[in-house]
Amino acid sequence: MNMEWDFLIRLCVAGLCGTVIGLDREYRVKDAGFRTHFLVALGSALMMIVSQYGFEDFLASHDGLRLDPSRIAAQVVSGIGFIGAGTIIIHRQLVRGLTTAASLWATAGIGLAAGGHMYLVAAAATVLTLFGLEVLSLFFGGLGSRRTMVVFSAPTRAVVDAMFNRLESRDYAVISYEVEAARTPDGIVYRATLVIRSKGAVSEEGYIDLLRADPDITIERIV
Repeated sequence: MNMEWDFLIRLCVAGLCGTVIGLDREYRVKDAGFRTHFLVALGSALMMIVSQYGFEDFLASHDGLRLDPSRIAAQVVSGIGFIGAGTIIIHRQLVRGLTTAASLWATAGIGLAAGGHMYLVAAAATVLTLFGLEVLSLFFGGLGSRRTMVVFSAPTRAVVDAMFNRLESRDYAVISYEVEAARTPDGIVYRATLVIRSKGAVSEEGYIDLLRADPDITIERIV
């Protein structure tokens, strides 16, 4: 097979694996969605390809010169930390985004594997990453308590207060509640920032579905 086509397949496999993981994060309304994961996987695969093959012409014209083929690819591992750190949010003793940061780190590794022609490893790591993101929570989601920061907007303060009361009536504890009015081209909207604590078998999907069921509410961020 022509090397250019082989490189193209590697990039496509990496992008596909990153997109699959990113769609899960997108469904969870996380800041880093399918586009971010796609680009992380694609960029990692590209760095691996360049690291392995990018200097062949130079080395061929300089006899006796040797370069470390892993040097560029190794920088992906440390470089991805800057992106991962951007997804971590600390708000009033609430730390969120660690799982998304870890998924970005895993996606970078998957991209490196695909770029290194290790398709089976990349596919297996993608499946195991999804297993860790989704399936493990089904078995161990009832352990301990979880805190989530939710930011949503509504056209009136009454809609915000009504949602607050609905959440309180369920098995969720709103431990932080802030509302501010913001002026937009369409008028004034009320933006609410809630820190919600769920305990036991209560799942994150419960309050996400509750928010989505109200047509007057727009979810802006869940971290």
